[in-house]
Amino acid sequence: MTEFMGELIGTMILIIFGAGVIAGANLKATKAEGSWVLITIAWGLAVAMGVYAVGQVTGAHINPAVTLGLATVGDFAWEKVPMYILAQTIGAFIGATIVFFHYLPHWKDTEDQMAMKSIFCTDPAIRSPISNLVSEIIGTFVLVMGILFIGANDFTDGLNPLIVGLLIVAIGMSLGSTTGYAINPARDLGPRIAHAVLPIPGKGGSDWGYAWIPVVGPAIGGVYGGLFYQAIFKGSANVWFWIGTLIILAIMLSSMRVELKKVYQTEEGVE
Repeated sequence: MTEFMGELIGTMILIIFGAGVIAGANLKATKAEGSWVLITIAWGLAVAMGVYAVGQVTGAHINPAVTLGLATVGDFAWEKVPMYILAQTIGAFIGATIVFFHYLPHWKDTEDQMAMKSIFCTDPAIRSPISNLVSEIIGTFVLVMGILFIGANDFTDGLNPLIVGLLIVAIGMSLGSTTGYAINPARDLGPRIAHAVLPIPGKGGSDWGYAWIPVVGPAIGGVYGGLFYQAIFKGSANVWFWIGTLIILAIMLSSMRVELKKVYQTEEGVE
């Protein structure tokens, strides 16, 4: 198996299980009743299965943010990054398409357009673009840092994928409820494209106005996670770490300013 095909297959497996559990929870007339706990556990297992499937072939990044983070710390060749990202995005599209066919009889009975779209891609609980961007940055920062932490430890052979899966569960339960924790540009973009092109009855729009956030946020978080690990844990703080730190601080302060402004405007309206 080539590395391209490995990343494609691994990401496809990730989305089949991940989008599949949301479909079972959201679509009408299924035998599943969804909960946030169920969804986070299934996504963790989805990652573990994807890593088990192709880890020996590609390292099982199955996430452009992870690819970027590992390249940042020098654990992955930059020249392979575009190929990996393309494979991951195609795999995510194919995985989402398979989920569409699996639940084919159930789409027509579901009238909630948001519930259908959520099977394919993320959306925020409260729409506030800069704050949503911050949530995706933080979630992906923790993901990449966690993966690097895990890699620095010795585990029983074959246990690493399960530990990474538990990391995904923890991120979902602790940080995922604001934006649906894409923390993976391919996981959101590939299925969002599938949602746009598949003949889903009554599906509504694909919300392309929001689509940049689960792509840009994880990319920033992944790169900064690698820079932070390299600077703090390896003692190698280069100029890009300091530039990245200033960018992250600027985004976070801008988010705080926007949210506080909303509070002041609300208070003035009440008065």
